[in-house]
Amino acid sequence: MERKIALKAEQLKLVKEGREIFFIEDLTLFEGEVVALVGPNGAGKTCLLLTLALLERPAQGRLHFNGTAATRENTLLLRRQMAVVFQEPLLMDTTVLGNVMTGLRIRGIPARPARARAEEWLARLGIAHLKKRPALRLSGGEAQRVNLARAFALEPRLLFLDEPFAALDYPTRKSLLEDISCILRETRVTTLFVTHDYTEIPALAQRVVVMCNGRLIKSGSVEEVFGPAALSRISAPWEMPLVPGNSP
Repeated sequence: MERKIALKAEQLKLVKEGREIFFIEDLTLFEGEVVALVGPNGAGKTCLLLTLALLERPAQGRLHFNGTAATRENTLLLRRQMAVVFQEPLLMDTTVLGNVMTGLRIRGIPARPARARAEEWLARLGIAHLKKRPALRLSGGEAQRVNLARAFALEPRLLFLDEPFAALDYPTRKSLLEDISCILRETRVTTLFVTHDYTEIPALAQRVVVMCNGRLIKSGSVEEVFGPAALSRISAPWEMPLVPGNSP
């Protein structure tokens, strides 16, 4: 059975202030796939994620989403099929429930179904008891759960995660990673997530893409990218992450 392509980027280049940030010859994400994007600091990972999410305009290249070519005219329509979660939660000065509902209301969903969907996702992420609390008074882990609930409530066809666990302490990160792993398996939303902690990869991703100096240099399964010896080590929960370039 032929796999459906959710996202395809070809000859994609981003330039800022006259400097080339990346050039991607070809990148494909298949429907329902979770792909980890890894590489050293400064490789261009976040810039690539923002470009794929149509939040940065490339200097050249082609982007297709579920068979539709991205153009200036349909950018907003395509963005409505996506959700982006950053390392630092971007929450509004309202309640937890209000934060999750707002994205739904902006997309035209009436108040009653928006509230029901928001409450469902707050419950699935274990924070239903916080729904009336001011969002700006949450802990870091609670705030990131609200951020993720807001993203999943949108029911995106494409989900972009930019190091969503990086700012969290060990027990908070472990718990949230387990919950997100279950949700991604259940929803099968196509996901690209950037991480610097390779221990997160086996729990979430089916494939790994390695980026260095603005180029994609390797792609494959966890075992194909890191090797059998590395696989056994990074599969152990919460070990120190491997350093790019030093993996066996």
